[in-house]
Amino acid sequence: MNDLEVRQLRCFVAVAEELHFGRAAARLGTAQPPLSRTIRHLERQLGVTLFERTTRQVKLTDAGEVLLRDARTALEAITAAAHRARHAGSTSPRLRIALKADIDGGLLPQILDAYSTDPAALPPELILGGFGDQPKALRDGLADVALVLCPMDDRGLDSEPLITEPVLVAMAATDPLAARTQLCLADLAGRNLLSGAPADAGRAAPRRPGATRPASNLSEIFNLVETGSIVFFAPASVTRRNPRPGVAYRPVSDLPDCTLAIAWPQDARSPAVAALVRVACTIAASQRTQAEPQMQSTTA
Repeated sequence: MNDLEVRQLRCFVAVAEELHFGRAAARLGTAQPPLSRTIRHLERQLGVTLFERTTRQVKLTDAGEVLLRDARTALEAITAAAHRARHAGSTSPRLRIALKADIDGGLLPQILDAYSTDPAALPPELILGGFGDQPKALRDGLADVALVLCPMDDRGLDSEPLITEPVLVAMAATDPLAARTQLCLADLAGRNLLSGAPADAGRAAPRRPGATRPASNLSEIFNLVETGSIVFFAPASVTRRNPRPGVAYRPVSDLPDCTLAIAWPQDARSPAVAALVRVACTIAASQRTQAEPQMQSTTA
């Protein structure tokens, strides 16, 4: 069997994710006939059938499911290798930190201040992205370390938890539910999240295809919340830092807490990454210690 080519894997992954040759061809910027030929050649090369094709649908076989998992990993590794090589060859190396703006539990300024005094520190560069973009940035070699909300896609990554905090629902202050002091998920029936998913399904609700509204930052999200278009699940630290007259924050009894973690590639050997992880864990532990007396006095 000849070695697989990157081009073949990219074509296969596109078809496997779209489950439609026409959409996959459009995504790759090619025509459908050559894409179909590439997939047929790949199947002959491997000696297995990767897709079950009918006039109505395209479906992955068991062999296709296995190849999809490994092909994604291989393509991510190739992309990451190129990005990391370019970064390593830079004349001004930096520590690239991926995060979602405002999703840092209020720890980032303290972490960066303490990190700057470490002998292994490199100048930090913040890589801002959307919710859930950070693990991919690490795997693609676009970031060296990340602040992430768990649960996350942790393939190929190591992580350490920093803080765990409640998640509140943000809703329009005019919403009838805002008159209540505590809610449960069932109360949110009929309301949707930014992804278009039903809010009463919780944070694990699947994204509704084609329903995502354009909103790139918290300000835009809260603008949508104020109009009553959506509700939004936010960590308690985010709600404290974003008081808005038009938004009401309410606890949801059966909504799980969220954990902020620091994550990095499993094969990372950078002293700068190790220094940031060490500092972040120390700062988070100190904050938890300070918070304990306040929690005890609140529950006494």
